[in-house]
Amino acid sequence: MENILIHGLGQNEKSYDKVIEELHKNDIHVKCPNLFCLVKEEKLNYKNLYKAFSTYCNERKEMLNLCGLSLGGILALDYAKEYPDKVNSLIIIGTPCKIPKMLFKLQGIIFEITPQKTFGKIGCRKRDFISLVKSMANLEIDKNLNKINSNTLILCGENDKVNLKQSRVLCKKIKTSELEIVENSSHEVNIDNPIELANIITKFWKE
Repeated sequence: MENILIHGLGQNEKSYDKVIEELHKNDIHVKCPNLFCLVKEEKLNYKNLYKAFSTYCNERKEMLNLCGLSLGGILALDYAKEYPDKVNSLIIIGTPCKIPKMLFKLQGIIFEITPQKTFGKIGCRKRDFISLVKSMANLEIDKNLNKINSNTLILCGENDKVNLKQSRVLCKKIKTSELEIVENSSHEVNIDNPIELANIITKFWKE
């Protein structure tokens, strides 16, 4: 079994560093790719990102335990829909079942005035980042969720008010899922409470 952590939109692979450190203490080894580096020559949009992520996953010889936050959760869900026999389990963190279009529009305006160096820190050019965000506006995340048959844990930070309601909807739509609220966390659970997240992941994967 291979374990893969998938970072969020404004993050990179280093966003899971403290979680990985704790998982190693529990003898759990993981891979955490930089999503932006997976898309090489093609334009960075969701379609091409998912294609590159799927290729990355399909190159793994073993079945997968996927754990994704936000954008990472959306990718994990889409992969589990298309390749249900490849996924052993899913952990979805702070992931919407519908794109909040007004919030995305507001974020797009903010990104337009954000300095380039901010995006460089996550390994992505500003124009590519904005292109990716725009391409996600019409994603149908809640489509074909019935195709997911792996054990699924849906996590949401207790202070992530935007996604808490949507996490409950996801839990109802994925019949093999359960929901757990993570204390002392907002949206970025992997940064806000990495030790607790690592404990939750360890328990779920070992069981």
